[in-house]
Amino acid sequence: MDWTATSASSHNGRVALVTGAARGIGLGIAAWLISEGWQVVLTDLDRQRGPKVAGALGDNAVFIPMDVADEAQVASGVAHVLGQFGRLDALICNAAVTDPHNTTLESLTLAHWNRVLAVNLSGPMLLAKHCAPYLRAHCGAIVNLASTRARQSEADTEAYAASKGGLVALTHALAISLGPEIRVNAVSPGWIDARDPAARRAEPLSEADHAQHPAGRVGTVEDVAAMVAWLLSRNAGFVTGQEFVVDGGMTRKMIYQE
Repeated sequence: MDWTATSASSHNGRVALVTGAARGIGLGIAAWLISEGWQVVLTDLDRQRGPKVAGALGDNAVFIPMDVADEAQVASGVAHVLGQFGRLDALICNAAVTDPHNTTLESLTLAHWNRVLAVNLSGPMLLAKHCAPYLRAHCGAIVNLASTRARQSEADTEAYAASKGGLVALTHALAISLGPEIRVNAVSPGWIDARDPAARRAEPLSEADHAQHPAGRVGTVEDVAAMVAWLLSRNAGFVTGQEFVVDGGMTRKMIYQE
């Protein structure tokens, strides 16, 4: 799906808030939901790209700037959504400090650790806190974007791995606290080629990149967006507190050098 060409022919009456939606997976989720008729509020720190992306997505998209680690901004943003649309049916927490690589543990600064956890873990908690009353009114749903790095690691990724592991745990805690009115699930992507379509066409991934995956290819933002859309649908009405791994089978593959 090319986000620059996405539009919705009708509005299904449902409103979704997608964080970290100016690019990558968040943008892919927003575009997918709009194609299904959702009204989508995109949030991001990028005040230049965000409005352009929302404009390209069409009438069913609006943008508001937000730092999800700042409770005042979260509260103000949620109030803005309710003021403009009068309801909220879905919250998709995608905003994150996304680069998992830092420096060695000995050189990891507390400031960096705290920022990663503030955005990746405290942000979803704050959003759930402020959105819960409105989601409850419409039996809404929350989807948190975690990562396969909650399950497996490379060296020097302590802050990112801890934040995503915590997000998986937060997901099932919220599901118990907010149910039955609100369902809460997590999606853990593996390797997703989240570059803009033009960049993917200009520098395609190698055959080796794709072949190492049991599914035969690297993932796309649409793979993740489809899972998120299903979790928000009535078809997933009996699903809550769960983590769904979207990684082409990589976390089930034993990798040893022979």
